[in-house]
Amino acid sequence: MSSVLPTPDPAQPARVRRVLILCTHNSARSQMAEAWTRHLAQQAGVALEVHSAGSEATLVKPGALTVMAEVGLSLEAHRSKTLEDLPDPWNFDHVITVCDSADARCPVYPARTVRRHYPFRDPSGGPLEDWRAVRDAMQPQFAAFVQAVAGGQEAPPSFTESRPAPAATPA
Repeated sequence: MSSVLPTPDPAQPARVRRVLILCTHNSARSQMAEAWTRHLAQQAGVALEVHSAGSEATLVKPGALTVMAEVGLSLEAHRSKTLEDLPDPWNFDHVITVCDSADARCPVYPARTVRRHYPFRDPSGGPLEDWRAVRDAMQPQFAAFVQAVAGGQEAPPSFTESRPAPAATPA
């Protein structure tokens, strides 16, 4: 089955695409990815409704709050959620898992849902440098995702496949 989105009809209003980002506790990586995706979509003028959730609700971690604020993205209004806390939790165009545990336990979605796994290491318990590294790795991955959705392209399977290959150097 192809996950290429249909080309939008300019005579019709754009349909808002729904995106769900899953992690185990919805406390760090999924919160950061939600903020990046929402911000990048807004910058690109792409109509996305972005949510994040976890298999358990806890608290948004201070490290996530700090490093996202450093790039001008506030998580202050965010809260940790489970699928049951979301509006229409079984109706998403894209479901993205950002940790291996969430990928392994991700529920089955309808066939029309495009599912991707973009794993990022857990910065919890580490210094702010670890949080910044994860934040900075997420930005190009979710920029590539938003760019693909904006262009009606297939969502990139992984970051390595969403960036151009390095140019060959002459011998």
